Amino acid sequence: MEHSVFYRKYRPQTFEEVRGQEHITESLKRDLEEHRISHAYLFSGPRGTGKTSVARILARAVNCEKDPGPCNKCEVCSDFSSGRTLDLIEIDAASNRGIDDIRAIKEQVLLMPSKGRRKVYIVDEAHMMTKDAFNAFLKTLEEPPEHAMFIMATTEPEKMPETIISRTQHFKFRPLSEKLIAETLKEVSKKEGIILKDEAAILLAFLSEGSLRDAMNYLTQVRSLGGKEVGEDEIRKAFGVPSVHLAQRLMDSIFKKDLPRAIENISEIEKAGASADLFLKMLIRNYRFLFLSKISSSFTVKMKEMVGERDYDYFLEKLDGVNAEDIQNSLVTLLQTANERYAGPHQTLPLELAVSKIISGK
Repeated sequence: MEHSVFYRKYRPQTFEEVRGQEHITESLKRDLEEHRISHAYLFSGPRGTGKTSVARILARAVNCEKDPGPCNKCEVCSDFSSGRTLDLIEIDAASNRGIDDIRAIKEQVLLMPSKGRRKVYIVDEAHMMTKDAFNAFLKTLEEPPEHAMFIMATTEPEKMPETIISRTQHFKFRPLSEKLIAETLKEVSKKEGIILKDEAAILLAFLSEGSLRDAMNYLTQVRSLGGKEVGEDEIRKAFGVPSVHLAQRLMDSIFKKDLPRAIENISEIEKAGASADLFLKMLIRNYRFLFLSKISSSFTVKMKEMVGERDYDYFLEKLDGVNAEDIQNSLVTLLQTANERYAGPHQTLPLELAVSKIISGK
Protein backbone atom coordinates (compact mmCIF):
# COMPACT_ATOMS: atom_id res chain seq x y z
CA MET A 1 0.00 0.00 0.00
CA GLU A 2 1.23 3.51 -0.77
CA HIS A 3 3.57 4.95 1.82
CA SER A 4 1.82 8.31 2.08
CA VAL A 5 -1.74 6.97 2.09
CA PHE A 6 -2.71 8.33 5.54
CA TYR A 7 -1.36 11.77 4.78
CA ARG A 8 -3.34 11.91 1.55
CA LYS A 9 -6.46 10.33 3.04
CA TYR A 10 -6.56 12.84 5.89
CA ARG A 11 -5.26 15.89 4.02
CA PRO A 12 -7.23 18.91 5.30
CA GLN A 13 -10.00 20.12 2.99
CA THR A 14 -10.98 23.28 4.89
CA PHE A 15 -9.09 25.99 6.76
CA GLU A 16 -10.58 24.66 10.01
CA GLU A 17 -9.01 21.23 9.46
CA VAL A 18 -5.47 22.62 9.10
CA ARG A 19 -3.46 21.86 12.25
CA GLY A 20 -1.12 24.26 14.00
CA GLN A 21 -1.26 27.16 11.51
CA GLU A 22 -4.15 29.19 12.90
CA HIS A 23 -2.17 32.44 12.55
CA ILE A 24 -2.33 31.86 8.79
CA THR A 25 -5.73 30.24 8.26
CA GLU A 26 -7.58 32.85 10.35
CA SER A 27 -5.93 35.67 8.40
CA LEU A 28 -6.83 34.09 5.06
CA LYS A 29 -10.42 33.52 6.16
CA ARG A 30 -10.75 37.20 7.14
CA ASP A 31 -9.30 38.28 3.80
CA LEU A 32 -11.80 36.07 1.97
CA GLU A 33 -14.72 37.44 3.97
CA GLU A 34 -13.62 41.02 3.28
CA HIS A 35 -12.70 40.35 -0.37
CA ARG A 36 -9.09 41.42 0.19
CA ILE A 37 -7.37 38.58 -1.65
CA SER A 38 -3.88 39.21 -2.96
CA HIS A 39 -2.68 38.24 -6.43
CA ALA A 40 0.51 36.63 -5.07
CA TYR A 41 1.35 34.67 -1.92
CA LEU A 42 4.51 33.14 -0.55
CA PHE A 43 4.11 30.22 1.87
CA SER A 44 7.38 29.38 3.58
CA GLY A 45 8.21 26.90 6.32
CA PRO A 46 9.52 23.42 7.10
CA ARG A 47 8.40 20.40 5.10
CA GLY A 48 5.10 18.77 5.97
CA THR A 49 3.57 21.74 7.78
CA GLY A 50 0.62 22.34 5.45
CA LYS A 51 1.86 24.76 2.78
CA THR A 52 0.51 22.86 -0.23
CA SER A 53 -2.70 21.91 1.60
CA VAL A 54 -3.45 25.55 2.46
CA ALA A 55 -2.57 26.62 -1.09
CA ARG A 56 -5.10 24.15 -2.51
CA ILE A 57 -7.78 25.19 -0.01
CA LEU A 58 -7.20 28.85 -0.90
CA ALA A 59 -7.39 28.02 -4.62
CA ARG A 60 -10.81 26.40 -4.08
CA ALA A 61 -11.95 29.22 -1.80
CA VAL A 62 -11.36 32.02 -4.33
CA ASN A 63 -13.25 30.07 -6.99
CA CYS A 64 -16.04 28.56 -4.86
CA GLU A 65 -19.63 29.34 -5.86
CA LYS A 66 -20.34 30.04 -2.19
CA ASP A 67 -18.89 33.17 -0.61
CA PRO A 68 -16.71 32.78 1.41
CA GLY A 69 -15.55 29.30 0.46
CA PRO A 70 -14.60 26.64 0.08
CA CYS A 71 -17.87 24.76 0.52
CA ASN A 72 -16.38 21.55 -1.01
CA LYS A 73 -19.84 20.80 -2.42
CA CYS A 74 -20.31 22.99 -5.48
CA GLU A 75 -19.24 21.96 -8.97
CA VAL A 76 -16.17 24.22 -8.94
CA CYS A 77 -14.92 22.85 -5.60
CA SER A 78 -15.48 19.30 -6.85
CA ASP A 79 -13.52 20.00 -10.02
CA PHE A 80 -10.62 21.47 -8.04
CA SER A 81 -10.58 18.59 -5.55
CA SER A 82 -10.66 15.89 -8.23
CA GLY A 83 -8.06 17.53 -10.47
CA ARG A 84 -10.54 17.96 -13.35
CA THR A 85 -10.24 21.75 -13.49
CA LEU A 86 -8.06 23.68 -15.91
CA ASP A 87 -7.99 26.62 -13.51
CA LEU A 88 -5.49 25.10 -11.07
CA ILE A 89 -1.96 24.64 -12.36
CA GLU A 90 0.59 23.07 -10.01
CA ILE A 91 4.23 23.50 -10.97
CA ASP A 92 7.25 21.82 -9.42
CA ALA A 93 9.98 24.45 -9.69
CA ALA A 94 12.62 21.83 -8.89
CA SER A 95 12.10 20.30 -12.34
CA ASN A 96 10.57 23.30 -14.16
CA ARG A 97 13.01 25.96 -13.06
CA GLY A 98 14.35 27.55 -16.22
CA ILE A 99 13.50 30.70 -18.11
CA ASP A 100 11.69 28.75 -20.86
CA ASP A 101 9.35 27.23 -18.25
CA ILE A 102 8.54 30.69 -16.89
CA ARG A 103 7.97 32.06 -20.39
CA ALA A 104 5.43 29.29 -20.94
CA ILE A 105 3.64 30.33 -17.73
CA LYS A 106 3.65 33.99 -18.85
CA GLU A 107 1.86 32.95 -22.05
CA GLN A 108 -0.64 30.72 -20.23
CA VAL A 109 -1.45 33.35 -17.62
CA LEU A 110 -3.14 35.51 -20.26
CA LEU A 111 -5.81 32.83 -20.77
CA MET A 112 -9.06 33.44 -18.90
CA PRO A 113 -10.31 30.87 -16.35
CA SER A 114 -12.38 28.10 -17.89
CA LYS A 115 -15.02 28.03 -15.16
CA GLY A 116 -13.93 29.72 -11.93
CA ARG A 117 -13.14 33.35 -11.14
CA ARG A 118 -9.38 32.90 -10.79
CA LYS A 119 -6.72 30.87 -12.54
CA VAL A 120 -4.44 29.74 -9.70
CA TYR A 121 -0.79 28.78 -10.11
CA ILE A 122 0.81 26.88 -7.21
CA VAL A 123 4.59 26.91 -7.57
CA ASP A 124 6.20 24.35 -5.26
CA GLU A 125 9.89 24.53 -4.25
CA ALA A 126 9.89 28.07 -5.65
CA HIS A 127 13.43 28.75 -4.39
CA MET A 128 14.73 26.30 -7.02
CA MET A 129 14.06 28.65 -9.92
CA THR A 130 17.11 30.02 -11.73
CA LYS A 131 18.12 33.68 -11.52
CA ASP A 132 16.95 34.27 -15.10
CA ALA A 133 13.64 32.55 -14.35
CA PHE A 134 13.08 34.79 -11.30
CA ASN A 135 13.82 37.88 -13.40
CA ALA A 136 11.37 36.75 -16.07
CA PHE A 137 8.74 35.96 -13.42
CA LEU A 138 9.11 39.36 -11.76
CA LYS A 139 7.27 41.26 -14.50
CA THR A 140 4.29 38.91 -14.25
CA LEU A 141 4.14 39.42 -10.49
CA GLU A 142 4.31 43.20 -10.90
CA GLU A 143 1.50 43.41 -13.46
CA PRO A 144 -0.57 40.21 -13.28
CA PRO A 145 -3.86 39.81 -15.14
CA GLU A 146 -6.88 40.43 -12.92
CA HIS A 147 -7.89 36.75 -13.06
CA ALA A 148 -4.48 35.29 -12.10
CA MET A 149 -3.25 34.25 -8.66
CA PHE A 150 0.17 32.87 -7.75
CA ILE A 151 0.92 30.86 -4.61
CA MET A 152 4.58 30.03 -4.17
CA ALA A 153 5.70 27.48 -1.58
CA THR A 154 9.23 27.04 -0.30
CA THR A 155 11.21 25.46 2.52
CA GLU A 156 14.08 27.89 1.91
CA PRO A 157 12.77 31.47 1.67
CA GLU A 158 16.28 32.85 2.22
CA LYS A 159 17.09 31.69 -1.32
CA MET A 160 14.26 33.73 -2.79
CA PRO A 161 15.13 37.17 -4.26
CA GLU A 162 13.88 40.07 -2.16
CA THR A 163 12.33 41.56 -5.29
CA ILE A 164 10.04 38.51 -5.49
CA ILE A 165 9.25 38.32 -1.76
CA SER A 166 8.34 42.02 -1.59
CA ARG A 167 5.66 41.52 -4.23
CA THR A 168 3.90 38.75 -2.33
CA GLN A 169 1.93 38.37 0.84
CA HIS A 170 4.31 36.23 2.89
CA PHE A 171 2.98 33.67 5.38
CA LYS A 172 5.44 31.72 7.53
CA PHE A 173 4.38 28.20 8.49
CA ARG A 174 5.59 26.84 11.82
CA PRO A 175 6.74 23.35 12.80
CA LEU A 176 3.95 21.58 14.69
CA SER A 177 4.43 20.81 18.38
CA GLU A 178 5.00 17.22 19.46
CA LYS A 179 1.81 17.44 21.51
CA LEU A 180 -0.33 18.45 18.52
CA ILE A 181 1.24 15.82 16.26
CA ALA A 182 0.75 13.09 18.88
CA GLU A 183 -2.91 14.10 19.31
CA THR A 184 -3.47 14.02 15.54
CA LEU A 185 -1.86 10.58 15.26
CA LYS A 186 -4.10 9.28 18.04
CA GLU A 187 -7.20 10.60 16.25
CA VAL A 188 -6.23 9.04 12.92
CA SER A 189 -5.27 5.76 14.59
CA LYS A 190 -8.67 5.56 16.25
CA LYS A 191 -10.42 6.07 12.90
CA GLU A 192 -8.23 3.36 11.35
CA GLY A 193 -8.81 0.84 14.15
CA ILE A 194 -5.22 1.07 15.44
CA ILE A 195 -4.59 1.22 19.18
CA LEU A 196 -1.67 3.66 19.39
CA LYS A 197 -0.32 3.93 22.93
CA ASP A 198 0.47 7.42 24.25
CA GLU A 199 4.22 6.69 24.51
CA ALA A 200 4.26 5.44 20.91
CA ALA A 201 2.44 8.56 19.65
CA ILE A 202 4.95 10.80 21.46
CA LEU A 203 7.88 8.87 19.95
CA LEU A 204 6.44 9.21 16.44
CA ALA A 205 5.92 12.93 17.06
CA PHE A 206 9.54 13.21 18.21
CA LEU A 207 10.71 11.39 15.07
CA SER A 208 8.76 13.69 12.76
CA GLU A 209 10.55 16.88 13.91
CA GLY A 210 7.52 19.13 13.50
CA SER A 211 6.34 17.64 10.19
CA LEU A 212 2.81 16.25 10.29
CA ARG A 213 3.31 14.67 6.87
CA ASP A 214 6.34 12.73 8.12
CA ALA A 215 4.40 11.66 11.21
CA MET A 216 1.50 10.39 9.09
CA ASN A 217 3.92 8.53 6.85
CA TYR A 218 5.46 6.88 9.91
CA LEU A 219 1.96 5.88 11.02
CA THR A 220 1.33 4.34 7.60
CA GLN A 221 4.46 2.23 8.06
CA VAL A 222 3.32 1.25 11.55
CA ARG A 223 0.05 -0.07 10.12
CA SER A 224 2.00 -2.23 7.67
CA LEU A 225 3.55 -4.04 10.65
CA GLY A 226 0.21 -5.78 10.96
CA GLY A 227 -0.53 -5.42 14.67
CA LYS A 228 -3.62 -3.62 15.93
CA GLU A 229 -1.88 -2.39 19.08
CA VAL A 230 1.27 -0.30 18.78
CA GLY A 231 3.44 0.57 21.76
CA GLU A 232 6.84 2.10 22.38
CA ASP A 233 8.73 -1.15 21.65
CA GLU A 234 7.18 -1.49 18.18
CA ILE A 235 8.21 2.08 17.30
CA ARG A 236 11.74 1.54 18.58
CA LYS A 237 12.24 -1.63 16.55
CA ALA A 238 10.66 -0.26 13.38
CA PHE A 239 12.54 3.04 13.21
CA GLY A 240 15.72 2.56 15.24
CA VAL A 241 14.54 4.95 17.92
CA PRO A 242 16.58 4.66 21.11
CA SER A 243 14.83 3.72 24.32
CA VAL A 244 13.56 6.64 26.39
CA HIS A 245 14.85 4.76 29.45
CA LEU A 246 18.34 4.54 27.94
CA ALA A 247 18.39 8.30 27.40
CA GLN A 248 17.33 8.81 31.00
CA ARG A 249 19.99 6.40 32.28
CA LEU A 250 22.66 8.34 30.40
CA MET A 251 21.38 11.61 31.84
CA ASP A 252 21.55 10.10 35.34
CA SER A 253 25.18 9.10 34.72
CA ILE A 254 25.96 12.63 33.50
CA PHE A 255 24.31 14.22 36.53
CA LYS A 256 26.38 11.94 38.80
CA LYS A 257 29.52 12.79 36.74
CA ASP A 258 30.14 9.06 36.26
CA LEU A 259 31.98 9.00 32.91
CA PRO A 260 32.70 5.22 32.77
CA ARG A 261 29.03 4.51 33.38
CA ALA A 262 28.00 7.13 30.81
CA ILE A 263 30.24 5.56 28.14
CA GLU A 264 28.70 2.20 29.01
CA ASN A 265 25.24 3.69 28.53
CA ILE A 266 26.24 5.02 25.12
CA SER A 267 27.59 1.62 24.05
CA GLU A 268 24.09 0.22 24.58
CA ILE A 269 22.90 2.30 21.62
CA GLU A 270 24.73 0.13 19.09
CA LYS A 271 23.81 -3.07 20.93
CA ALA A 272 20.16 -2.10 20.65
CA GLY A 273 20.51 -1.30 16.93
CA ALA A 274 19.40 2.27 17.56
CA SER A 275 20.50 5.41 15.74
CA ALA A 276 23.17 7.52 17.47
CA ASP A 277 21.87 10.61 15.65
CA LEU A 278 18.35 10.04 16.95
CA PHE A 279 19.74 9.40 20.42
CA LEU A 280 21.56 12.75 20.32
CA LYS A 281 18.36 14.49 19.20
CA MET A 282 16.50 12.84 22.08
CA LEU A 283 19.11 14.08 24.55
CA ILE A 284 18.86 17.61 23.16
CA ARG A 285 15.07 17.45 23.48
CA ASN A 286 15.31 16.24 27.09
CA TYR A 287 17.86 18.86 28.09
CA ARG A 288 15.73 21.56 26.47
CA PHE A 289 12.73 20.46 28.51
CA LEU A 290 14.83 20.64 31.69
CA PHE A 291 16.31 24.01 30.78
CA LEU A 292 12.96 25.65 29.99
CA SER A 293 11.33 24.11 33.07
CA LYS A 294 14.17 25.43 35.21
CA ILE A 295 13.67 29.01 34.05
CA SER A 296 9.87 28.97 33.64
CA SER A 297 7.39 27.30 35.97
CA SER A 298 4.64 27.74 33.37
CA PHE A 299 6.61 25.54 30.95
CA THR A 300 6.80 22.82 33.62
CA VAL A 301 3.00 22.60 33.52
CA LYS A 302 2.97 22.46 29.69
CA MET A 303 5.67 19.78 29.69
CA LYS A 304 3.31 17.19 31.16
CA GLU A 305 1.15 17.36 28.04
CA MET A 306 4.19 17.30 25.76
CA VAL A 307 6.08 14.27 27.07
CA GLY A 308 3.48 12.07 28.75
CA GLU A 309 2.99 11.38 32.44
CA ARG A 310 5.76 8.81 32.87
CA ASP A 311 8.54 10.99 31.39
CA TYR A 312 7.12 14.06 33.12
CA ASP A 313 7.63 12.39 36.50
CA TYR A 314 11.27 11.74 35.59
CA PHE A 315 11.93 15.36 34.59
CA LEU A 316 10.12 16.67 37.65
CA GLU A 317 12.27 14.50 39.91
CA LYS A 318 15.48 15.84 38.30
CA LEU A 319 14.60 19.54 38.37
CA ASP A 320 15.63 20.20 41.97
CA GLY A 321 18.99 18.48 41.59
CA VAL A 322 20.29 20.49 38.61
CA ASN A 323 20.94 24.17 38.00
CA ALA A 324 20.00 26.13 34.89
CA GLU A 325 23.58 27.13 34.03
CA ASP A 326 24.82 23.52 33.96
CA ILE A 327 21.87 22.47 31.82
CA GLN A 328 22.46 25.41 29.47
CA ASN A 329 26.16 24.57 29.06
CA SER A 330 25.33 20.91 28.42
CA LEU A 331 22.73 21.91 25.86
CA VAL A 332 25.23 24.12 24.01
CA THR A 333 27.74 21.24 23.86
CA LEU A 334 25.12 18.83 22.54
CA LEU A 335 23.95 21.32 19.91
CA GLN A 336 27.52 21.88 18.73
CA THR A 337 27.95 18.12 18.43
CA ALA A 338 24.73 17.81 16.43
CA ASN A 339 25.89 20.50 14.00
CA GLU A 340 29.23 18.83 13.31
CA ARG A 341 29.49 16.31 10.47
CA TYR A 342 31.11 12.95 11.21
CA ALA A 343 31.26 10.25 8.54
CA GLY A 344 33.54 7.78 10.31
CA PRO A 345 32.73 4.19 11.26
CA HIS A 346 32.21 4.86 14.99
CA GLN A 347 28.78 6.47 15.06
CA THR A 348 28.77 7.01 18.83
CA LEU A 349 32.16 8.79 18.97
CA PRO A 350 30.82 12.38 18.72
CA LEU A 351 28.37 11.65 21.55
CA GLU A 352 31.09 10.06 23.69
CA LEU A 353 33.28 13.15 23.27
CA ALA A 354 30.36 15.48 24.04
CA VAL A 355 29.42 13.60 27.22
CA SER A 356 33.07 13.55 28.33
CA LYS A 357 33.22 17.33 27.85
CA ILE A 358 29.98 17.87 29.79
CA ILE A 359 31.09 15.74 32.73
CA SER A 360 34.60 17.24 32.91
CA GLY A 361 33.22 20.75 32.59
CA LYS A 362 35.92 21.68 30.05
